[in-house]
Amino acid sequence: MLSAFAHDLLQALSTRPHRISPKYFYDAEGSRLFDEICTLPEYYPTRTELAILERSAGEMATLAGPGAEIVEFGAGSLRKVRLLLQAFEAPARYLPIDISGEHLRDAAAVLRREFAGLDVQPLVADYTQQLELPPTGGGGKRIGFFPGSTIGNFTPAEAESFLRRTAQVLRGGALVLGADLVKDPAVLHAAYNDAQGVTAAFNLNLLARANRELGASFVLPQFAHYAFYNPPEQRIEMHLVSRQRQSVALCGEKFTLAEGESLHTENSYKFTVDGLRELALRAGFRPGPVWTDPERLFSVHWLHAPEEKSA
Repeated sequence: MLSAFAHDLLQALSTRPHRISPKYFYDAEGSRLFDEICTLPEYYPTRTELAILERSAGEMATLAGPGAEIVEFGAGSLRKVRLLLQAFEAPARYLPIDISGEHLRDAAAVLRREFAGLDVQPLVADYTQQLELPPTGGGGKRIGFFPGSTIGNFTPAEAESFLRRTAQVLRGGALVLGADLVKDPAVLHAAYNDAQGVTAAFNLNLLARANRELGASFVLPQFAHYAFYNPPEQRIEMHLVSRQRQSVALCGEKFTLAEGESLHTENSYKFTVDGLRELALRAGFRPGPVWTDPERLFSVHWLHAPEEKSA
């Protein structure tokens, strides 16, 4: 039986234009490379969001109340959630959800040692699909955490659908959502085309992963990383462009790529504050406070989930 990665990559190569979900970036190596991207001088989102969280975590803790449970979608290295766990009053439980199981379990083990007594329950799952979470453990609110502007990886319709599902999972609580803002295209271009080539390696790792896991025959030097800002769509696009006409074998099938043909690997939509609040409202949230940095590069939103259904 084909894995989800194999199925989706076969479909991507069988249809034009070729495109695949960015969730397949995140095997152990992809997660490691992304952590490296987050430290690059050109990549402003991580340090800007961390500064906002450091400054505003106390306000968020007041909104959350005592004994809250934190559910993080796409937990990654767990660096940002530490700021909430440190600020919140006696958090009852932490449920990190991520598709990269090895990376998640390693990070969760570190967190357990750091926060003795905290109930840490990592959940290896695809948070873009319908989620079944364990019942809440206590009387506190369930607070979702979705940092890093990962919401921008969805199409507008997918983002609304994700938020609609999340609003139901978090009933009676709230969502802390990080969203990158529309800005000077030159700043955006630099962030996705770093001088050290780490983002290029991250993009190409998707093909390397296909070779490792699926026995594919991608020759990495024959593909170029290409990232650009699309102003009408308000999004960064990332592609892997074939440098020459070539054939690729995958799961017993062969595909021909023309010179200049691309595999579209990621969109990263950028938002205005008002646009994000309108999106959240359509999905069933009630927009609350918004925190930004002085240059308005990035935003963090508190979104109230619907009230719990009465018995």
